[in-house]
Amino acid sequence: MTASTANARFRRDVNLLGLTFVSLGSIIGSGWLLGALYAAQIAGPAALISWGIGAVFMLLLALIHAELGGAFPFAAGVARFPHAAYGAVIGFAIGWIWWLGSVTVAPIEVEAALQYFTHYVSWLTTTSGGKTVLTAQGYGIAVALMFAFSVVNVLGVRRLARTNTAIVTWKIAIPVIAIVAIAVTRFHTANFHALGGFAPYGFRGIFSAISTGGVIFAYNGFEQAIQLGGESANPRRNIPLAVIGAIVAGVVIYVLLEVVFLGALHPSDLAHGWAKLAFKGSAGPFAGIASAIGLSWLAILLYVDAAVSPGGTGLLYTAASSRVAYALGHDRFVPRTVARLSQRGVPDVAILISFAVGAIVFLPFPGWQKLVGFITSAAALAYGMAPLALSALRRQLPNLDRPFRLPLEPVLAPAGFVVANLIVYWSEWSVVWRLVAAIAIGFGVFSVYRLLGRGELPAIELRPAAWFPPQLAGLLVLSYLGQYGGRKVIPFWWDVGAVAAFSVAIYVLAVRLRLPPERARAYVQELADEDEETATALDT
Repeated sequence: MTASTANARFRRDVNLLGLTFVSLGSIIGSGWLLGALYAAQIAGPAALISWGIGAVFMLLLALIHAELGGAFPFAAGVARFPHAAYGAVIGFAIGWIWWLGSVTVAPIEVEAALQYFTHYVSWLTTTSGGKTVLTAQGYGIAVALMFAFSVVNVLGVRRLARTNTAIVTWKIAIPVIAIVAIAVTRFHTANFHALGGFAPYGFRGIFSAISTGGVIFAYNGFEQAIQLGGESANPRRNIPLAVIGAIVAGVVIYVLLEVVFLGALHPSDLAHGWAKLAFKGSAGPFAGIASAIGLSWLAILLYVDAAVSPGGTGLLYTAASSRVAYALGHDRFVPRTVARLSQRGVPDVAILISFAVGAIVFLPFPGWQKLVGFITSAAALAYGMAPLALSALRRQLPNLDRPFRLPLEPVLAPAGFVVANLIVYWSEWSVVWRLVAAIAIGFGVFSVYRLLGRGELPAIELRPAAWFPPQLAGLLVLSYLGQYGGRKVIPFWWDVGAVAAFSVAIYVLAVRLRLPPERARAYVQELADEDEETATALDT
């Protein structure tokens, strides 16, 4: 890299409001446009329970991340906490998983937008196997939108934050307007116990909707304030406030959206049961409902929002995936060129890589629902690393100032790890084995770079990572034998208990295998030295 780029630093241009809107803008994306429909198809009216359980799960994980983000405000922090606690092998694993999860979000948001716009431009999507997927022309438009996200990110984080603040103001207003307008226009209470009662598919449907119906996917994004922590003013205060505030606001909006969606359905929409719930305009469910009940003005707003909401979230995840790629390059897991910062203080090479990979993702996952399960399971597996890192770092750096401290850590940290693994399990066998295969591919890349890489490479600590292969193997076996796309050898409810017990055992093993305190402190100090404010806090 050139001398100018070698001396470039991240700029701390994002204030509390901007940081909060980064997380909230990531949460309110295509999930609100499509999640209510897909969750209802899987769980019926009991989708409300799915949203409630998902909210509890994600609030717990958000609180865990809030402590870590406030204590360690580094760029791409979520990929670096486990590295500090467990060394380079886990550091690469979590970075790779986070990158897989985040680099695929921008494509899914583009797919959601184009699915809505099929109402006006019929050639953007088609139906294949009962799912809405992109046409060849739609693929070209999708790639062009991805390129636009990359251009805005290359212009710098200040421009990104300002653009996002304006977009998120709109993104909050439109769902709130939709909730009020639909609720007062048409609300059938009978829908909540029609066709088999409130829970026609029982808890199996409720749990499945959490992972494959878009519930957890919709709540994803609270961690984006942490990803940009290295670019925030006063991050030790602002990151916890932004993370907690964003997830609470997102939960309220999503639960109310599902309530009004269920209430607004006409009895004829349910003629073929919840699993085949369909109505005119179901490719854009809320816009279709608005048109059906005579709110044409709202339908127009929703079709406009179909560009704004997914577009804003795609914009943010382009930034997030590039920061994770930056962290992988900075820590020498991949070529250092990936960590190059431009004179605008952004990782321009990483942004271009995210664009290229995102464009390719459309090919194996050409539709919203085809991709949501993979993103959900990858995010959940990555979220599960945070409870392990929190417990380890509490023991490794006990005197570090933590602006926010998770209460009842001995109980809530393992609980967070359990719920993360349950989300992965509920994603179904076809998703779980693909996720594990993707991780294996990542380690293949890591091994090749270790063999061919030049210069200083990170030390490899195998013992602190000894719990990770058993975790992946255990999730594979439980998924294969379980109730969600598996062989159904383990009875229902027993499978949930088996995943929970297995998770607790892995949690205990992982915390015991953590790095020695001096190794953890050395890595944290290395990151902190990049920023005077963080370094001062660490030294106190």
